[in-house]
Amino acid sequence: MPYTSSRNAELERLERLADRMDAAFRIPVVGVRVGWDSILGLIPGIGDAAALAPASYIVYRAHRLGAPPPLLARMGVNVGVDALIGTIPLVGDLLDIGLKANRRNVALLRRHVEGRAAQEKRATQAGGPPLFDLQADQPTSSRPEKK
Repeated sequence: MPYTSSRNAELERLERLADRMDAAFRIPVVGVRVGWDSILGLIPGIGDAAALAPASYIVYRAHRLGAPPPLLARMGVNVGVDALIGTIPLVGDLLDIGLKANRRNVALLRRHVEGRAAQEKRATQAGGPPLFDLQADQPTSSRPEKK
């Protein structure tokens, strides 16, 4: 996967999804932004379960983009806290408005991807071999030889 164009396009798609889930609408007068996650959370039982699907998809795509296990764990905690808080009637829905776990997770992923891109760019500009295989997210020296 070409690192910059397709990964940036994927990040932009995930950012749009996160924005729809966490900040799609602005509440007049108050000025607070809410998304489908908060609106679905108002439906007892199935609302929070339905909002969990896009959040899980973001974590899945982060895994496919090569996010390391500690980052995936942090993203999973964000999703878990969001789901747990959402189970508390009304109070949970109000707290959910401030948490915005989907946007937080995509920001974490973007920071990781951009950091890796900068690291790779520095390594190749120095004239050395790439430090990491950006597809497998592991040091190139530990990759098996291709035959």
